[in-house]
Amino acid sequence: MVAEATDLCRKCILQLTPYVPGKPIEEVKREFGIKDIIKLASNENPLGPSPKALAAMKAALENVGQYPEGSCYELRHAVAKHLDVEPEMLIFGSGADEVIHYIGVALLDVDDEIVQAYPSFVQYKAAATLMDCPARMVPLKDWTHDLDAMLAKVNDRTKLFFISNPNNPTGTIVWADDVERVLDKLPERCILVLDEAYYEYVDDPAYTRSIEWVRQGRNVIALRTFSKIYALAGLRIGYGVAPTGLIELLERVRLPFNVNSVAQVGGIESLKDPYQVSRTREQNDRSKRYIYAELEKMGLPYTPTQANFIWMDAKRDCKEVFLELLKRGVIVRTGDIFGAPTHIRVTTGTDEQNERFISTLREALAR
Repeated sequence: MVAEATDLCRKCILQLTPYVPGKPIEEVKREFGIKDIIKLASNENPLGPSPKALAAMKAALENVGQYPEGSCYELRHAVAKHLDVEPEMLIFGSGADEVIHYIGVALLDVDDEIVQAYPSFVQYKAAATLMDCPARMVPLKDWTHDLDAMLAKVNDRTKLFFISNPNNPTGTIVWADDVERVLDKLPERCILVLDEAYYEYVDDPAYTRSIEWVRQGRNVIALRTFSKIYALAGLRIGYGVAPTGLIELLERVRLPFNVNSVAQVGGIESLKDPYQVSRTREQNDRSKRYIYAELEKMGLPYTPTQANFIWMDAKRDCKEVFLELLKRGVIVRTGDIFGAPTHIRVTTGTDEQNERFISTLREALAR
């Protein structure tokens, strides 16, 4: 007799829901038979990577027959110089998602708990579920973290306190002074994890002091990525910044050769090109102003964002709006997966893409 597969796994695995990414362009082509498609669903950079990084990565392809440098030595030192931290304060992963996974595996034990906001990035809860630990979910207030309500959920079992800053999917931030107030109140055994994937897009000077807290040796892990403003999403490269003691624990569970050699070169060269950040921020700022103005003309509420996406209320079933947009070759993200049945999340694009989104949205809502 052959056992059922579900009888062979750890029971907490059955509570995991596979991550559902934004709908791929290729799938829309197959499903609807259309070729002219724009994807504004996954918060990708429409301008693409730095030309300098692309050139360096093409040259690096000659060496892909060899294993990558396992410790990311050159990239580690480049990022350490960029952030003014010690190289030993860094861990690299196949995207910041992998670092979140390592945080769960290395730091969560039986009877531990995490606290996080909802809706927010789904991988925090996934990391806790994988380790059979409860996730205390605290609803957002005005689409941003309700830090007092989150603190109220902290107890002697709380091990990780996650803040997505800016928050995905809403684009809101919490200010450094408020985060420090939380940090001061957390128990000694609790680690504050600040997911700052969209860090480079933020223009609010009161935003964050995460790296300063790491330098002070506090129980803080800051997460950053090359997927967003540096446009290396397809290469999967992110990193965590934390005091050396925490990094040493995370390194114990890190997979060998987890960051490929082309990605390492791309990251190094991206940091050398300041124009990559400035040109993307300029485009993003222009995109936000345009989309805000058009949504206001249509009477559609939106949440001002500090990231490269906009959380907006379509005032209709988001799945219906999503389908109408999809039929016209525009891919966005529905809000129902975040518990917001009339909201959609749209990534800012090029000027042409933004104009197409708005015109297509008008058509979709007119049906």
